[in-house]
Amino acid sequence: MDMQIAIDPLTGPEIAALLREHLDEMHRISPPESVHALELSRLRVPDITFWSAWHDGTLVGCAALRELGGWHGEIKSMRTIAAYRGRGVATALMRRILDEARQRGYRRLSLETGTQPEFAPARVLYQRFGFAPCGPFAHYVEDPCSAFMTRALPDQHNGNP
Repeated sequence: MDMQIAIDPLTGPEIAALLREHLDEMHRISPPESVHALELSRLRVPDITFWSAWHDGTLVGCAALRELGGWHGEIKSMRTIAAYRGRGVATALMRRILDEARQRGYRRLSLETGTQPEFAPARVLYQRFGFAPCGPFAHYVEDPCSAFMTRALPDQHNGNP
């Protein structure tokens, strides 16, 4: 599928609607204290880079990368619209995030996702990209509704993870 992925300024109505849908679904699935999805205003900060994916003029997905430190990043706001699930949108976004993380010299990428059945496809995607379970990181705490995952990235200077 021909798709354009670009940094998004988070100003368009399409992305606002997709993020609202994302938050609404997270609140439907998880208790309030377990929802870690960010609202639009909280994504407009210097330590977050946000991408949107488009196909034939339709917004089909989004993802973000938050810098946690000079060597550690966090994947945020991964979302594919329902009509495009299973068509490679999340895979393309994940590859874009991994490329950016490597260019920045990150040695580790981590993420938080849900433990509920609705999150099973996301966990499979992350495992396919080499993410493995880990404990809470950054500001997170143990939560039965949270699955924490991480993966090492090769050091660009010497090839070591």
